[in-house]
Amino acid sequence: MSHQESGASMRTVRDVVFVDGLRTPFGRAGEKGIYAGTRADDLMVKCIRELLRRNPSLPPERIDEVAIAATTQTGDQGLTLGRTAALLAGLPRTVPGFAIDRMCAGAMTAVTSVAGGIGFGAYDVAVAGGVEHMGNHPMGSGADPNPRFMSERLVDPAALNMGNTAENLHDRFPSITKERTDAYAVASQAKYEAARRSGRIQPDLVPVAAMKPGQGWSLHTVDEPPRPGTTLADLAGLRTPFRAHGRVTAGNAAGLNDGATAAVLASSDTAAELGLPVRMRLVSYAYAGVEPEVMGIGPVPATEKALKNAGLSIGNIGLFEINEAFAVQVLSFLEHFGIADDDTRVNRYGGAIAVGHPLASSGVRLMTQLARQFEEDPSVRYGITTMCVGLGMGATVIWENAHHADYSGARPANSATHTVSEGAA
Repeated sequence: MSHQESGASMRTVRDVVFVDGLRTPFGRAGEKGIYAGTRADDLMVKCIRELLRRNPSLPPERIDEVAIAATTQTGDQGLTLGRTAALLAGLPRTVPGFAIDRMCAGAMTAVTSVAGGIGFGAYDVAVAGGVEHMGNHPMGSGADPNPRFMSERLVDPAALNMGNTAENLHDRFPSITKERTDAYAVASQAKYEAARRSGRIQPDLVPVAAMKPGQGWSLHTVDEPPRPGTTLADLAGLRTPFRAHGRVTAGNAAGLNDGATAAVLASSDTAAELGLPVRMRLVSYAYAGVEPEVMGIGPVPATEKALKNAGLSIGNIGLFEINEAFAVQVLSFLEHFGIADDDTRVNRYGGAIAVGHPLASSGVRLMTQLARQFEEDPSVRYGITTMCVGLGMGATVIWENAHHADYSGARPANSATHTVSEGAA
């Protein structure tokens, strides 16, 4: 007897759209950073509340799920963060939530997890994001890796130190020299500063009032990590902490940072019903595992898998948002696909080398920046957000521009974008 004959209904996959995304300004981790006296969950609450303020046609009770990622799920990043953040943000108590951990790809996994639920019909609207307060919770703090990893040689010892994995990637790609990675890092800083000066960064930042012990309250409206004006000479003499005479430095890698991100995802029909803007449509996504000791190569197989699932080729991709955990990791991706180091499709607003990488939050930053670039450039139909992931993984999501002439989904309810005055910077 078939399912239809037995009375079971057949489900069709629904289009999943990105409605809106934002983030806090990113800070430097540590006692001197802007969020030294701020809780991680409070950063998350700021993002959720701002999403609701920016989207008044979304009734809070229509949110079906809140998925929030953190890598170190303890203290102010623990206790089922999606649920606690939802309650603290004032969402109805009927709105559930959960926490996710896929290290650097936490927020990206939060998005694809709720997207699966939306596509299946379990949810109509969901909030997904991530937070990492690396000042309160340094990477790996409190972790207890199983000794079998080393005693049974299950992984290379370098796999447990991200900087070492980047040095190993240099070994795999000898053509990627320190000079190339430094040049890429300088370009990242310059592109970020140009984007900030032209008002492309500020519209998606939520101002955060933070208190530091002994210093009182201050309002933060800009990212703390960028170093505008960085030159090759500035980077040339930096020490290589992961290997004597190595190639990875603090200048060509992302720093240790604090910050939070959040996004609203919905089915296309629900977005139309509620009058929510549609900024892009999720086309496909994929995760892949690689040797942990060269985790930076993870975006390559993940992207190949996502492209295959979508029936697309790398030539169809008009914009790339690649997380810059390390410059060598981005360059290995570009080299594999035959893309130039300075290709204008790649990280137009700069990347994590400039703005920072608060681990589990970064995936939604990539998506938010891609969505704004789509609005700026409706000639581009498809874009990618991709990142490497600790312990040897890669993550990729492919998106379609809702403003492209051949957009295959439902048309946006409106084309309004969210802006703030440059004076707020």
